[in-house]
Amino acid sequence: MTTMSTTPGDGPAAAVKKVAVVGGGTMGNGIAQTFATAGFEVELVDVKPEFVERALGTIAKNLERVAKKQEWPAGQASAVLARIHGGTSLDVAKECQLVVEAVNEDAALKRVIFQRLDAVSPPGAILASNTSSISITEIAAVTKRPERVVGMHFMNPVPVMALVEIVRGRSTSDAACALVADLSRRLGKTPVEVNDSPGFVSNRILMPMINEACFTLMEGVATRDAIDAVMKVGMNHPLGPLALADLIGLDVCLDIMEVLHQGLGDSKYRPCPLLRELVKAGHLGRKSGRGFHEYPEAPKKA
Repeated sequence: MTTMSTTPGDGPAAAVKKVAVVGGGTMGNGIAQTFATAGFEVELVDVKPEFVERALGTIAKNLERVAKKQEWPAGQASAVLARIHGGTSLDVAKECQLVVEAVNEDAALKRVIFQRLDAVSPPGAILASNTSSISITEIAAVTKRPERVVGMHFMNPVPVMALVEIVRGRSTSDAACALVADLSRRLGKTPVEVNDSPGFVSNRILMPMINEACFTLMEGVATRDAIDAVMKVGMNHPLGPLALADLIGLDVCLDIMEVLHQGLGDSKYRPCPLLRELVKAGHLGRKSGRGFHEYPEAPKKA
């Protein structure tokens, strides 16, 4: 991968000085950290002050770890954190040239947020969604600027993973895709453009593999550890599919499989009953302390 400058400068992205990130969860705080590290001012929005404070606390800890590992000069981590401003109102989008939505995979919730963002954002602002599976065309349809609505799908963990999946909706303009791709490069990421389709490319390929691993476990073909070991050792995957599902969140995996099943109408995307059962039980993976594997150090309640 070519190393790109991470300071805003020339090109389509030069006009973007401040961005808003809606949602302070794992993906949202990672996106905010990544933009701030690259020199952008960031407005981080969530529904409750305590959610915002938790997100800022997570970012602070992550920056301390990065600063130590990469031997940053004294004060650099604090300077990055100071570029992130937390709040609970979407009105901050009035001052931003780009908004990245990173809330739960709930189509109805995203439509409500994009209607509000469309009303308060500057006319030329780009509205991007970090959705991992929901139609960009559907989201864009509730706005009066569908040509400026685009998918900007980061991978988890955001500060580390290089890929940004740029999703072109039915009405997304070439200019919007080019600007978001340019911004992605300025974050040190590799943008790859794909067309709007359930699960896009990343999750249309990844999630059925995870789902099949669930079926393999449910049917007693092998133990969880054996399944993960086969894919790690035999296929050189850094994580086995069941451990990866725990990292992503079993509820998120189930949501994406539901989108694939409904959107593509093919029984091969039917979510595994074991996956449904674990989600119903609250065993969501790392974030709840238990999924396919156990995580004693994690909180017991999601």
